Amino acid sequence: MRHGLMPGRGEGRPGAATKIARLAGMGAAAGVLVAGIALPAVGGVGFGFMSAANEVNFKPEDLTEPPPAEVTIVQDAGGNEIARFYEEYREVVKLDEVAEIMKTAIVSIEDYRFYRHGAIDIEGTIRAFARNVQAGGVSQGGSSITQQYVKQVLLNSADTDSDKNKALEASYARKLNELRYAMAVEQKYSKDEILEKYLNIAYFGAGAYGVEAAARRFFGVEADALTLPQAATLAGAVQDPNATDPNLGRKQRERMLDRRNVVLDRMAELGEITPAEAAEAKATKLGYKGTDLPGGCEASDHPYFCIYVRNEILNNSDFGETTEAREAFLNRGGLTIRTTIDPEAQAAADRAIRKWVRPSDSPAAAEALVQPGTGAIKAMAASRTYGRSKAKNEISYNLVADAAHGGATGFQAGSTFKTFTLLNALQKGMKVDDGFTVGAGYRASGYAAFKNCKDENIGDPTHTVTNDEGSPGWKTLRTGTWGSVNTFFMTLEQRVGLCDTVKTAKSLGIHRSDGAKLQEYETFTLGINEMDPVTVANAYAAIAARGRYCAPMAITRITDRYGEVTDFTPKCRQALDPEVADAAADVLSGVFTEGTMRGVGGIGRDAAGKTGTTDGYASAWFAGFTPDLAGAVSLGDPRGSQDHKLSGVTIGGRYYGAVLGASIPGPIWRDTMLAALRNVEPASFTPIDSARFGGCGQDCRPAPPPPDDGGATEDDGPDGGGPDASFGPDVSFGQDSGGPDASSGPDVSFGQDGGGPDVSSGQDGG
Repeated sequence: MRHGLMPGRGEGRPGAATKIARLAGMGAAAGVLVAGIALPAVGGVGFGFMSAANEVNFKPEDLTEPPPAEVTIVQDAGGNEIARFYEEYREVVKLDEVAEIMKTAIVSIEDYRFYRHGAIDIEGTIRAFARNVQAGGVSQGGSSITQQYVKQVLLNSADTDSDKNKALEASYARKLNELRYAMAVEQKYSKDEILEKYLNIAYFGAGAYGVEAAARRFFGVEADALTLPQAATLAGAVQDPNATDPNLGRKQRERMLDRRNVVLDRMAELGEITPAEAAEAKATKLGYKGTDLPGGCEASDHPYFCIYVRNEILNNSDFGETTEAREAFLNRGGLTIRTTIDPEAQAAADRAIRKWVRPSDSPAAAEALVQPGTGAIKAMAASRTYGRSKAKNEISYNLVADAAHGGATGFQAGSTFKTFTLLNALQKGMKVDDGFTVGAGYRASGYAAFKNCKDENIGDPTHTVTNDEGSPGWKTLRTGTWGSVNTFFMTLEQRVGLCDTVKTAKSLGIHRSDGAKLQEYETFTLGINEMDPVTVANAYAAIAARGRYCAPMAITRITDRYGEVTDFTPKCRQALDPEVADAAADVLSGVFTEGTMRGVGGIGRDAAGKTGTTDGYASAWFAGFTPDLAGAVSLGDPRGSQDHKLSGVTIGGRYYGAVLGASIPGPIWRDTMLAALRNVEPASFTPIDSARFGGCGQDCRPAPPPPDDGGATEDDGPDGGGPDASFGPDVSFGQDSGGPDASSGPDVSFGQDGGGPDVSSGQDGG
């Protein structure tokens, strides 16, 4: 490329102020001349110019240059890219990373004297100015590349529509202001630096900002690999990128082709290429490929986690005082965001869900994996494809998270909430074999039997909770939990206090998925509140971490465009007495061997958990943990779980008469953990403090009276130490899967009589 004389920063260039004075003088003369020919111009253009000249001085003005919007890259825990966020898709490159022919093409068509003039191309500006005066307004530009760069900076810096319109208005005042800024830019930077900045800020059309993004978008190559016809195409695009946007249709592509050929002719006219080279290039097709711009959660392999990360930044004041500031930080910042997601754990969750639930199924499964002791989210998976196509059964919100992170209302969590009542009982001093006798139904003794945290009486003596699984009789913390006996947990919650149970749940981060206040009714322990897998998994992770609760964490490090690094650490607190958490883990471990998951089985290492099946089979859950990883799986119909129950349904190609917590969610959790922990050395739970929690205390099972005839006692179940034969497994495998048949009956109860508030759907036996 022939640059001619190339002065350095502000050196050896004609005086800009002198040129502006010449411009003003010649412009005024032109105005007088035109006024002499056409009198109406005297009061119009002539006056307008003098007004502009009066309000703008001729001294250089420093230009505030905020960095142009750049792409933000999101990475997994290992540094692999998983998504990109951007307001303007731009990748900033150095000038030596741009093909020489591209530099030649853009200078040839936009400002062929760029390397020979200062801030102002005096010849072009005066010529354009005179024509504008004759035309009665600003109809022709005369902007140098430096002035165009200034204009783009002012436009990109505009926060309001008014500021943007001012940056684009056709007025002499704007042009003269641009000249003042251009003078300062020319003093501050070399010509090569200005050209680099211009190529990185210019819009080329088709959503591509900057020459690197344009090269990739238009031709699928990097900017340093552009050919002559490709370079001429991009150089031609900057004049009116919307009119020549090849992504908009045939007419725009025809204009683009015509504009490319204009550039080639100009390059030949200037001697930058030969006429033969121009002819050869003009004979080629446009060659627009329309390469998809990477980025956005819809394009990510991990869309639900991507949505979570995006909303984590948009909702967190640490990243900006206002939503607008946080959006700019994310979409314009050129950040590199390192996250917690683990590729192996994510793959394990994806495979397990695909095995049991298909994307085309009406019910949708969702799973979150969380690391105990840090709150780090290791995986977020769902059976539905993220998107907006109803025909493809896609879903456009975050199935795995709460509304604050792009989710919706969630599903009632069922008996997974019984764990919080168990924890409250252990905190109150009960031992694992403490218990009491329960009947087949439970009815509050009066309105004062339960009080919410406002100390309001909310007991419902008109409503009976029943068991469809398990016989009445003596139940302990162990056997009541293993069998998920509704009447036991209603009685237990009454004894240890509803409000304290709610507080225990809240201490572990429990909150409704929709952001509303937790419903504090007597059936709280039966899981009447709608939840999301991330929140439930994180609460159970705190038990695995011996009571140490850590807020869900998705981001570990952010590196800004300048290389400055900010690390983020877990936000944790001790929510439970460690020995209480140990005792709860001990009880919940028995769910796999003695309780509702025994038909599914364990995972060959220490594990604990709880099934959940809501009344009427509206939704099904499993939440569990090992010392290394916690997870929660939900299953429900996004169309409305109360109207579209999980009974008489085909899911994953298998027919289910009724879906329970151990039918699909439990096996998904098991398969996920087996794969996710395959390369992790098994760890053990801290043993229960038997002196503190072992056996029974004040609520031991009364000794049965000696039978008169040697027959069996009222309850042949265990006294707290062994399995209770009165309840069956919470499992219902598909009839064509070859698995065991849940002939023992569903571990879920009915019997709500509709009295009181609409909380009956929480009644749960699994």
